[in-house]
Amino acid sequence: MVKPFTLVAVAVLALPTAAAATPWRDEPAVTALFRDAGVDGTFVLLDEGRGELRGHNRERAEQRFVPASTFKVANALIGLSLGAVQNVDEVIPYTGDANPFMREWLEPMGLRGAMRVSNVPLYQELARRIGLVRMREAIERLHYGNQQIGSNVTTFWLLGPLAISAVEQTRFLSRLAHQRLPFPRGAQQQVAEITQIDSGPGWRLHAKTGWQNAPGAGVGWWVGWVQKGDQITPFALNIAMAGAADAPKRDRLGRSSLQALGILPGPPRGPVLEP
Repeated sequence: MVKPFTLVAVAVLALPTAAAATPWRDEPAVTALFRDAGVDGTFVLLDEGRGELRGHNRERAEQRFVPASTFKVANALIGLSLGAVQNVDEVIPYTGDANPFMREWLEPMGLRGAMRVSNVPLYQELARRIGLVRMREAIERLHYGNQQIGSNVTTFWLLGPLAISAVEQTRFLSRLAHQRLPFPRGAQQQVAEITQIDSGPGWRLHAKTGWQNAPGAGVGWWVGWVQKGDQITPFALNIAMAGAADAPKRDRLGRSSLQALGILPGPPRGPVLEP
């Protein structure tokens, strides 16, 4: 069980190195994937061994967008750390629409199941339990994006004002994967566990989708990290989406980019449609 902690009692980590100070390497193979798919977007990974960013479309990679459901990763971490839930399997009552975006959301579940099906109402309930003041303090401690949450604790990551860049996503995820965030390690370990979506001989893939303005036109995300032994490679993709037909492109382009750079083996998997 993760015990709640007091935010002010934890030392603040230094801010991540500014993106502009980190070398960037354009990857033509990834650019070709985006061009062939006819997609406007970016993909970036943080090569921790070389201390450089690698990918496609640096300008967009440094541009901030609403994080949408990728914020569930931080939300889960904050909720576990503050004791809003005791563990990732504690069932949280559903308080959303009776006819939701996904019927799976109506099933009883905790943070683990809600991460898997991207259950928005359940994570909104978690945010209510955390509360606006504690949420703001936690996001500032994480140095998450622009650190702005406004006055509505259930919509700030869906409608703004919270915004984060793809580069900032990789830095946040790097610290989480290494368990270097200023939160209990047990909470970080649980969040890492529920974000794992795939694995193979010698590797594990952790990832989370996001879809701002689902099911309409907006920004689609796919962020996470690949772990091979002690080697961790954080990544982030975002694309301009016209609608539901573009949803599978997030996972597909992300996996293909990781494969093109030798981070993941094998062919891409099937579509991912959740927000």
